[in-house]
Amino acid sequence: PAIMSLEDLPYAADAEAPLSNEELNVLRRQYEREEGDVTTQTKFNYAWGLIKSRRKNEQQLGVKLLAEIFKESPERRRECLYYLALGHYKLGEYTHARYYNSELLQREPNNLQAKSLKNLIEDKLNR
Repeated sequence: PAIMSLEDLPYAADAEAPLSNEELNVLRRQYEREEGDVTTQTKFNYAWGLIKSRRKNEQQLGVKLLAEIFKESPERRRECLYYLALGHYKLGEYTHARYYNSELLQREPNNLQAKSLKNLIEDKLNR
C-alpha cells in the first residue's frame, strides 16, 4: 500500500492544530451570513473549525452543530462520525467519542484516521 502523508488525511494530530482566529472568523461570518438558511457545507466547515479550537465552548458548539448535521443529513453522516468522535475526545467525553468512532470503523474498517483515534480513545479510557 502507498504510504500516506499527513497532508492526505487529517489525522487526530491535525485536529490539535487550531485555525487562526482570522480563519475561524471567516467560517463564522459565512455561517452568520447564511443565518436562517445555512447550507450544510457552511455549517460543517464552521463546526470543523470549532472542533479544532483550543476553547472548550467552541468545541462544544462544534459538536452541537455536527450532531445537527448528523440528524438532518443522512448523506453527510459518514463525514460527521469522525469529527463527532474527535470533538467528544477533545472534550474528554471518551464514551461518546468511542461510540461515534466505532460507528465509523464499522462502515470503514480500514479508515486510518479512525484507527488512530481509536488508540487515543482506548488509551484515555484505560487510564
